[in-house]
Amino acid sequence: MADQALLVAVGLSVGLLLLLGLMVYYLWRRKKKKKGRSQYEELLSSALSVPACTAPVILVSKESWTRQSEIPFTLPPRFTSQNHADPKNEEEKEDEEEEMKMETQRPLAHRGSLSVRMWYPVGTVLAGLYSPPPLNEVVAPPPGMATRLCFSVEYRHSTEQLMVSLLRLANLPPRFHGNVTLVEIRLLPDDRRPRQAKARGTGPDPEFNDCFVFQVSGVCVHQSTLSVCVLSVGQEGKRHAVGRVLFPLEGELAGAGRVLWRDLETEDDTQCSELGDVQISLSYSPSLQRLSVVVPRARGLQLLTDAGVCVQVSLQIHTQVVKMKRSCVANSENDPCFDHRTTFKLRSQHLDEACLRFELQQPNPVRSEPPALLGVLVLGPFMYAKGPQLQHWMDMVNTPQEPVQLWHKLRRAT
Repeated sequence: MADQALLVAVGLSVGLLLLLGLMVYYLWRRKKKKKGRSQYEELLSSALSVPACTAPVILVSKESWTRQSEIPFTLPPRFTSQNHADPKNEEEKEDEEEEMKMETQRPLAHRGSLSVRMWYPVGTVLAGLYSPPPLNEVVAPPPGMATRLCFSVEYRHSTEQLMVSLLRLANLPPRFHGNVTLVEIRLLPDDRRPRQAKARGTGPDPEFNDCFVFQVSGVCVHQSTLSVCVLSVGQEGKRHAVGRVLFPLEGELAGAGRVLWRDLETEDDTQCSELGDVQISLSYSPSLQRLSVVVPRARGLQLLTDAGVCVQVSLQIHTQVVKMKRSCVANSENDPCFDHRTTFKLRSQHLDEACLRFELQQPNPVRSEPPALLGVLVLGPFMYAKGPQLQHWMDMVNTPQEPVQLWHKLRRAT
C-alpha cells in the first residue's frame, strides 16, 4: 500500500509540473503575439523610382479624366524581413508559416477602426477634393490671337497604329462662342470616312480630350497627311467652316506624344498659289442622282491676254469624258466672278469612279486655235485626287444635299 501511494504522489507531481509548463508556454506565446500586434515594421519599398519630368503628363484618352468618388486607404499587415545572417529555428519558421496561412484564410474582422491580423483600414481619400487643374492651364496656348488647335500624335510600330489626341482649341472667333464646335479628322489620302469629335462646352477655348486610332502601316504613315477641319454648328443646325489644319506626318513622329499647336487656315488668310485659286461648291442628291456644281469666282489668276477668262467643267468616269460644260467669258481680271452653275446626272454607284475636272481658259483670238490654259483642278475620290481635293469630294458624299464650298489651288496641266 505504501508503494502504491508513493507512485500516485509521484504521478500527480509530474502531471502538475507538465500542466504548469504548458500554462507558462501558453502565456509566453500569447504575450509574443500581443507584442507583435502592437508593432509595425515598415515594408521595403518595391515601387520603381520615377524620374523627374520636364513637361506635364497629359492624359488624352476618354477614360483618363474619370475619377472615383472615394479611394480606400489601408495599411498592409506586418511582414517580417528575413535575415540570412541570423536564421531562426525550424520550429519557429513553421509556426510563422502556419500563422500566415491562417491570416490569409481568416475573414476581415473589425474592431472600431482597426482589423485583427489583416489589412488596417485608415479611412478614405475623397478624390473630388483634389480635382486636376483645367486643361487650359496644363497646355497653355502660345502668345498671339490666332485661332489654334492643340493636339498630339503618336505612332506605335508594334501594332501599326497612329494615335491622334485632340485636346482643345484656343482663340475661337467671337461669332462662334455660343455655337457647338465640331471637328472632322481624316488621314489623307486613303481615309474616306471622317471621324468626328464634339467639344465639351462652348466659349473661346472649347475642350475636346478625344483620342482616335488609325490603322496604317509603317511605310504609309510617313506619306500621310492629317487633316483636321473645325466646324461651328449654329442654333439652326447649319454648319460654318471655322478653318482647317493640314499636318504632314513626314518627320513629325520622332517626339511621340508631345503637345502640338497649329494655326487654323481660313479663307481670309490663305495665300494665293502661283497660278491662282478657284472657289468650288459641290452638292449631291442621292434621291435625284444629281451632282450640282457651282463655280462662284477665282482669284490671283495669271492672265496671258485681255480676251477674258472662262471655266470649263467636265465629268469623267475613269478616263471617259461623260459630259462637258463651259461658262460664259468673264471680264479680263485677276479676280473674275463666274457664278457658273451646272448639274450632272451621276448614279450613286459611280461616286467612287467619277471625278470633276476644272480648266480655267482664255479664248484664243484665232478660233481655229485651242484656248490658252491658265490652270487645272481635279476633284474626286482617292483614285484621282488627294489632300484637300479628296477631302472636298468626301465631304460632299458624306453630307448629301448640303453644299460644300472650298478654295482650291490651280495646277499646271500634265
